[in-house]
Amino acid sequence: MASPASDLAHCLAQNAEAVCRHYLSNGRRHGGYWQVGDVANHPGRSLFVRLKGPERGKGAKGKWADTATGEHGDLLDLLALTRGLTRLRDVLEEARHFLSLPAPEPSPLPSARAWRPTSSRSDTARRLYSASGPFLGSLGETYLRQRRISTFLASDPLRFHPRCYYRPEPEASLLTFPAIIAAVTDLGGKLTAVHRTWLDPSGQDKAPVETPRRAMGNVLGHAIRFGIADDVLAAGEGIETMLSLRCVAPSLPMVAAISARHLAALLFPASLRLLYIARDTDPAGDMAVEVLTARGRSEGFETQVLSSSFGDVNDDLVRLGLDRLRAHLGPQLRPEHRAWLRDDPVMAGTG
Repeated sequence: MASPASDLAHCLAQNAEAVCRHYLSNGRRHGGYWQVGDVANHPGRSLFVRLKGPERGKGAKGKWADTATGEHGDLLDLLALTRGLTRLRDVLEEARHFLSLPAPEPSPLPSARAWRPTSSRSDTARRLYSASGPFLGSLGETYLRQRRISTFLASDPLRFHPRCYYRPEPEASLLTFPAIIAAVTDLGGKLTAVHRTWLDPSGQDKAPVETPRRAMGNVLGHAIRFGIADDVLAAGEGIETMLSLRCVAPSLPMVAAISARHLAALLFPASLRLLYIARDTDPAGDMAVEVLTARGRSEGFETQVLSSSFGDVNDDLVRLGLDRLRAHLGPQLRPEHRAWLRDDPVMAGTG
């Protein structure tokens, strides 16, 4: 017997173009696909939704993929991401509302379950992470150091691959570039995805491609983790942002969520009492702060924003230098946490 989720996914697929016009209104139809920039409805062409195809199996109608992030799934997954929903009950309710379907008989099961996308490339992500080599001493470290990041730990979830595949578009030929490979893990430490940053072979910049950063696997709710969080945690969008913050406060546990929409949907430990939000200075960053602040009120933790002078904390580090960045961020920390600015733990690869 089909589940309520699979029934709703099928109904959404039968109305795929209407779903796209409602949730991805900045996109356009191109033949049998709807194309848009991403699940946040930005203009662009990297996300494809199939508007034609069989009901099930390969190439099924309603299936989608984002070539920039590696995310893919059915239209229930798409609703979850566009609306920042993390509970199955809320995803099903959103789908029923769109389809104008009545609510089902009450059941305790949906409210107790977290939303998990129906398809995942987590196994492939784990294989890529295992096949990658050490980060310290690699071209990846060279790249981050030229971004003025100098604090690294041997335990960091970073690895390096000298020839990581890159496909510009779904039907394009594969290219290879060196890449930083970062582990995305759940609250229990299980690897659910990897994040790839493709680099120019010189190590002085990212690779000369349209989308040099992409994730592969199950990212929603999870993060790249630096340190072990208990009651205090810092969270932001990018690896470079959070590693720049760690140069200032190396003992502060922190996570990189990959994007603003994933930052807003992060899952937090039940012990969390204070969340520092390393805000990117753009509308997406403002949205993430707004969502996380509201979540803090409902989930029982406080939030405090760490604002940068320029685009993000790494921009500040590059343009201001470490001492001026420390002076800028220090007053934004709680008084009891400012001692972290003077922390000097034994670092592997620090210089």
